[in-house]
Amino acid sequence: MADNGLSDITHTIQLAVAPVFLLSALGTTLSVLTTRLSRIIDRARLLESQLDTLPEVEQRRAHTELATLSRRARLIHRALTAGVGAALSVCLLITLAFVGYLTQTNLGPGVAVLFILAMGLFVFALVSFMREAVLSLDSLRFGQHAVVPRGS
Repeated sequence: MADNGLSDITHTIQLAVAPVFLLSALGTTLSVLTTRLSRIIDRARLLESQLDTLPEVEQRRAHTELATLSRRARLIHRALTAGVGAALSVCLLITLAFVGYLTQTNLGPGVAVLFILAMGLFVFALVSFMREAVLSLDSLRFGQHAVVPRGS
């Protein structure tokens, strides 16, 4: 009987390993997103501090860039929110797996739902991150005054 209990907990730990790797990937992604958001905020603060000293033409460009930075920050914020939701879902599913083991309750459907939720939120975070990266690239001028259209 002791071997069976040890075998059960060993199996539960093995099942928890894959979500732990997912949690690691989510942590790395959240770190990247946080860094991007910090850079966006720093750039916006710099532009806002210089706004009153710029000539009118440059002020218009600065306002356009600030609007783009605002859209980028919202996309990163969405990605961060979804990423944190995914990480919380993974933590809950690992906890649920062990609670199920300790109480000898079949919580498999709950674990499956949490895994699907975590993956869905992670996909949403990655899509939002990609949208922000595309917006960032679209806003580059490469020394030109006009925005280079996508696909050029």
